Amino acid sequence: MKGALRCGKPLLGDVLVIVVGLIFVAFLFKTLWHNEQAAKLQIRLGDKIYATYSLDQNRNIDIQGPIGITRIVIADGKARFESSPCLNQYCVHQGWLSHKGQAAICLPNQVSLELLGGEKPFDSLNY
Repeated sequence: MKGALRCGKPLLGDVLVIVVGLIFVAFLFKTLWHNEQAAKLQIRLGDKIYATYSLDQNRNIDIQGPIGITRIVIADGKARFESSPCLNQYCVHQGWLSHKGQAAICLPNQVSLELLGGEKPFDSLNY
């Protein structure tokens, strides 16, 4: 049967393509995956920086936004929205943030959290 697909052992070229692809994926994972612990929490209210806190101390922070009070919790080197007056509670469901570059935003109350470390893994955020 002419033109039929051959099923059987992979050819040497097939094996080389797979091996080179796996090495490339491992290299990209190692160089692009950032998992550094954060050192500070930066809180913004509207377009201004409200405060910057160290993640070394456990504390609760209440911030008065346009629609009510948002509570932020810092504990064990992590931070999160504990409560907010917004309807959908997306910010609260975001959960704990612990690695540099992570962020959570409560758009209705105009409060945002960003964890800071040595350097940011990106230049800017746009939305």
